[in-house]
Amino acid sequence: QVQLVESGGGLVQAGGSLTLSCAASGVTFSGYATGWFRQAPGKERDFVAGISWTGTRIDYADSVKGRFTISRDNAKNTMYLQMNSLKPEDTAVYFCAAGGGPLTGRTDSYNYWGQGTQVTVSS
Repeated sequence: QVQLVESGGGLVQAGGSLTLSCAASGVTFSGYATGWFRQAPGKERDFVAGISWTGTRIDYADSVKGRFTISRDNAKNTMYLQMNSLKPEDTAVYFCAAGGGPLTGRTDSYNYWGQGTQVTVSS
């Protein structure tokens, strides 16, 4: 049974930082592109950042470039999202995902999803 579990969410003031983690079980991360998505209330689930299974290709949404850093440790079956200079508009539920195809920002490219972790940024 494949399971992705996010952790590290919480409440932070604007300008602060958080680091999210995504731990996988039942699947070996290597060979899978992985990504972070977020969904605010009443909005669609949007791509935040993604990383190829080798780590050689990384993509970010324009809204987070220069502030967020995605990384992964295949040996630990874990992916991370370092979020700096957080803004109130970053408030959302953050989901991690893994997919067997190439890295994309499309939700339908990912086979496995976590349950999400809430990030709230106060102004």
